[in-house]
Amino acid sequence: MNKVNKIAVLTSGGDSPGMNAAIRSVVRACAYYNIESVGIYRGYQGMIEGDFKELNARSVNNIINKGGTILKTARSEEFRTVEGRKKAFENLKKKNIDAFVVIGGDGSFTGAEIFNEEFNFPVIGIPGTIDNDIFGTNFTLGYDTALNTAVEAIDKIRDTASSHNRLFFVEVMGRDVGHIALNVGVGAGAEEILIPEEDLGLDRLLESLKKSRKSGKTSSIVVVAEGDKTGENVFELAKYVEENMPNYEVRVSVLGHMQRGGAPSCFDRVLASRMGVKAVEVLLEGKSNFMVGIHDNEITLTSLDLAIKGETKINTELIKVSDIMTT
Repeated sequence: MNKVNKIAVLTSGGDSPGMNAAIRSVVRACAYYNIESVGIYRGYQGMIEGDFKELNARSVNNIINKGGTILKTARSEEFRTVEGRKKAFENLKKKNIDAFVVIGGDGSFTGAEIFNEEFNFPVIGIPGTIDNDIFGTNFTLGYDTALNTAVEAIDKIRDTASSHNRLFFVEVMGRDVGHIALNVGVGAGAEEILIPEEDLGLDRLLESLKKSRKSGKTSSIVVVAEGDKTGENVFELAKYVEENMPNYEVRVSVLGHMQRGGAPSCFDRVLASRMGVKAVEVLLEGKSNFMVGIHDNEITLTSLDLAIKGETKINTELIKVSDIMTT
């Protein structure tokens, strides 16, 4: 690989708290090692359209505490085509960019891997997604912040549930995995947690809620991952329970995109800073096509291919803890 003199950074896919901290880290690591840095706006679409801006250490002042991404993010259908990727490559070469760091999820990494294969262009990925569903890292950027946001919201919902003797179904993000729902459910003291990995079933859910009622609980919180298959959706689930447990006044709260927003937690800021520095150092060492992750508090590398294809596993010990806590 040729010597790296200029590195670009972009954010792609859904935004997550900590992306700005990672951008800041990449840019300041470049400044530290006396190489140039460029920000690419609007992800791969901005790469195709040449929406670039030179960055320096001062360009990223006061962003470590901000949610979202100053570089904006977008999904690009054009980048899925050979023609679109060729335009992107030509724009990178025009700007004398030697490598890029992409902050995003598995879709963003898939685009980076294909781009690397077609043009032998050095790329490094930083996992930025609140779902924590990327293989090769214990934590993705934004996951910790999303947990704290959801727990805080559920704490407030519980106040209303207790005041009115209501049963609340609270839907959190997690289309394919239940990491958020499981951790938030345990952290917020939910009576039940419904996740895609564990099919509780409607009968068992009713049995559990009736048991809680008999034990003296006058209100309950059920945390539901959006990808859970117990019911058609959280509203159908609530309707079913209300029909079978008329003593409960049932309500639904969908936390939605509020989980993605807000200032990143200290954990996410530190993690983003560590990952950004490592991404730059890896490129300067002549390596490419890796994702930066964290295992046992050590920054590690995983091939993009494995990060994309590997599957994360739910914490079975935490499921057991959840069952015990709802006793």
